[in-house]
Amino acid sequence: MRKGILTIAAVGLLTTGGLTACGDDSGDKAASAKTPKIGVILPDSKSSARWETADRRFLEEAFKAAGVQYDIQNAQNDKTAFQTIADQMITGGVTALMIVNLDSGTGKAVLDKAKSQGVATIDYDRLTLGGSAQYYVSFDNETVGKLQGEGLSKCLTEKGAKNPVVAYLNGSPTDNNATLFKAGYDSVLKPKFDAKEYVKGPEDAVPAWDNAQAATIFEQQLTKANGKIDGVLAANDGLGNAAISILKKNKLNGKVPVTGQDASTEGLQNILAGDQCMTVYKAVREEAKAASDLAIALAKGEKKDTGQTVKDGDRDVPSVLLTPKAITKETVKDVIADGYVTKEEVCTAAYAKFCAEAGIS
Repeated sequence: MRKGILTIAAVGLLTTGGLTACGDDSGDKAASAKTPKIGVILPDSKSSARWETADRRFLEEAFKAAGVQYDIQNAQNDKTAFQTIADQMITGGVTALMIVNLDSGTGKAVLDKAKSQGVATIDYDRLTLGGSAQYYVSFDNETVGKLQGEGLSKCLTEKGAKNPVVAYLNGSPTDNNATLFKAGYDSVLKPKFDAKEYVKGPEDAVPAWDNAQAATIFEQQLTKANGKIDGVLAANDGLGNAAISILKKNKLNGKVPVTGQDASTEGLQNILAGDQCMTVYKAVREEAKAASDLAIALAKGEKKDTGQTVKDGDRDVPSVLLTPKAITKETVKDVIADGYVTKEEVCTAAYAKFCAEAGIS
């Protein structure tokens, strides 16, 4: 397996430091007096396959290797279920709770309750605005968006597009990551809109990252633009595939560059087939490793110094931010080599020819 496709940005090695001032220490003493047990709440399995195929797998591997008790559940985008699962985990004796919030309001309620019960907490992948998590582990999400903007711009240039109309399919308005992604791709594309190099087309946020809704929204965008959309900034592979499905109906697939994120099997196949311009690979194994190391320490009543913080209002949240990587047809093989997906998953019969052309053997 190839290593080093992704690195921790501006963060030294995580070091154990019981006296290091790196976050609220409520729960540390209580945790150290109990049997270490970690609870993890994943958000859904519909918006992106990664939560079940990657995050669950890598977190389980880490917890099993450390020999700690754990409970990983998925809220399936249900806020009531999210809170119920959290209550059950807290009552069931978890000493550390890791969440991927559905929105900041629900996430804050869960984090605050855990804190009041002496349970240590981590925001995983998504920061809970106004929350109380002791750590935040994610990727540099503005960089994710910047890579998407740069990727789309490169693809438009390669197609010789003149004054292209660019449509946006933004992520869920309740997900802080979606806000950060947009800030990233706006930093690349807005100057082009302002300079009249590109034309700003329709823009919509997709509630709950719902792919079915994304297809409906994009079909409406295409109609509104009288079929004149030359590029699609889709915030993840699921939204990208939704746009591609509509482009196929209109025989525009492969002609209109579409971005993505997550390096999903479907997204990689779309890239190989020429229907998707690029995706962003976020090595979940590294994210899960960083988060599990912190969770295991917290569950045992210990703390670690991350050497980095993220601002949340007036609060500096100790954080680990990882570096994402842009993936195009030429580098799909890197994602496979890194063990995120397998050749067998990507190179099915319908894509075998494309895999061979991309040097995937």
